[in-house]
This record gives sequence, structure tokens and C-alpha cells, in this order.
Amino acid sequence: MSRLYALIYCFENSVRALIRQRMEDHHGASWFQPPTVPKKICDHAQTRMEDAQKNSWLEGQKKDLLSFVDFGHLADIVTNSWLDFDDLIPSQHWLKQRMEELEKARNFMAHNRFLLPAEFQRIEMYVADWNRMVGL
Repeated sequence: MSRLYALIYCFENSVRALIRQRMEDHHGASWFQPPTVPKKICDHAQTRMEDAQKNSWLEGQKKDLLSFVDFGHLADIVTNSWLDFDDLIPSQHWLKQRMEELEKARNFMAHNRFLLPAEFQRIEMYVADWNRMVGL
């Protein structure tokens, strides 16, 4: 399970890095705001960041709004700014399908539930597909 957890961790952070890079390239440093990012996602991330800052005893990064976005919102950010990603990702349907499957597995593991080997293979396949498409 630890190998799979590491894979999901690296995948999620590579998606965040890709989003950050593409959005900064196309919209500048202050891209994390409507209409580039849906308002509900901006508000959600802002609330979570403020909560983290109030809990100052927790150490870690507390300034990057993208790091406070839920995994499931990452695909929404991409589809909202589709023209910034359509040269890398085959279709919005392809993206949503894989991200939804990976989110289910991620959340299953995050709540300390055991996945069967067949699920390991699916996750590895989806991450390999992603890496092949975005050129990692």
C-alpha cells in the first residue's frame, strides 16, 4: 500500500504543478481567481487556507491556494480553462473519467481502507496514461 500511496501523492502533486505552470504561463501570477478558476473552488480553497492559518500549530505550507483545492476540483479547473490544456489532454471526458476513478481510490486509501491488487493495476495504468499524454 505504501508504494500506491506514494504514486497517488506524486500524481496529485504533478497535476497541481502542471495546472500552476500552464495557468501562470497563460494568465500570469494572479491566475487563481474567477473567471479562470470557478468561484466555488476559489471560495473553498480560501476558506481552507484561512482555517489552516488559524491552526498555526500545524506546520506546513499555508500560502498557496492551489494546495487547498480538493483533488476532485483539479479536473474542474482544467476543464474551466480547457484551451490552456487541450494540446496535452485528449478530451475533457478522458480527463474526468480518470480523475474520478483516481479520486475514489485516493479517498479509499486516505481513510485507511485496503485496496485489492486489481485496483493497484488500474491506478498504475491511469497514472501511466496521464504521464504518456502530458509528456512526463
